[in-house]
Amino acid sequence: MANKNLNQAKNAKKDEFYTQLVDIENELRHYKEHFKGKTVLCNCDDPRVSNFFHYFSYNFEQLGLKKLITTCYKNQNRDLFSQNDAEQAIWLEYFGDRNGNRVPDPEEIGIHYFKGDGDFRSQECIELLKEADIVVTNPPFSLFREYVAQLMKYEKKFVIVGHQNAIHYKEIFPLIKENKLWLGYGFKGGAGHFFSKYEDVATAGDHREGMIRVSGVNWFTNLEIPKRHEDMILYKTYNPDEYPKYDNFDAIECCPTAIIPMDYRGLMGVPVTFLDKYNPDQFEIVGILNHGCDSEYDLAKPILNGKEKFSRILIRRKQKPTEYASIEPMVSMAAESQVP
Repeated sequence: MANKNLNQAKNAKKDEFYTQLVDIENELRHYKEHFKGKTVLCNCDDPRVSNFFHYFSYNFEQLGLKKLITTCYKNQNRDLFSQNDAEQAIWLEYFGDRNGNRVPDPEEIGIHYFKGDGDFRSQECIELLKEADIVVTNPPFSLFREYVAQLMKYEKKFVIVGHQNAIHYKEIFPLIKENKLWLGYGFKGGAGHFFSKYEDVATAGDHREGMIRVSGVNWFTNLEIPKRHEDMILYKTYNPDEYPKYDNFDAIECCPTAIIPMDYRGLMGVPVTFLDKYNPDQFEIVGILNHGCDSEYDLAKPILNGKEKFSRILIRRKQKPTEYASIEPMVSMAAESQVP
């Protein structure tokens, strides 16, 4: 139901989902060391009601920020949702507390007016992007490809919200494969609960009026985090009966991720959820099995025993120096045993 509503929202360009403060806090606590002395830009927000602005302005001194900039797309109303019907868009800048109360008071926040509509693709917003060190926001899902392309063009660091479906995009998957973009810590249960002016489909346990539950949402980033270098614990050993090969591609099926064998060095197809545990020191991403035609990295359809599976990420284990080191003494001892 949630995904159906998400797709309908995307098709109608109604994908303005407003992130909860608790979700922002839970994710950004892992990145605090990156923010010291930096200018942060939130360029898909109404800064007067945005929880991104709230988080960074109230934690400005604790994070050691240099400057906070937030932009608003053509909205002069102080309600929760942008109607996109005002004559001028605005952007705010905040340099931190000046009166000692450690609260972002209105008189400490600079208000500036755009000549245009405040769209992140406008030249005015691009100039603000150039000034920023790190971009943190929840961009429209329907513009995710274009939004990430802009971040890459201007070589910006970022922590942004996106949907899991974006992993399959021909514009996004190569960035994941080349370790230019990866997943953050994520939302509890793999689903986000956002404030939205669209149909309310939040689950009973998280239900609040005006909220929508969207499954499969993730945080995408290019900032280094400890999670990214944690080894996955592997305990299974390979046998061909348990790990069949695809009908049309020389790789074994490993689903769920937890059953990846510790002793197999060939290609393995794993579910997209593997990326949540992906460590580039432990594994190499080779390509994707999706439709076999989406891009140069989409190598085939994942067909097993005549049935097409959901898309799979193709990976290969890496041989670590520590693994080579553990083998060397055994090789040396074996060689010595052959000496008469």
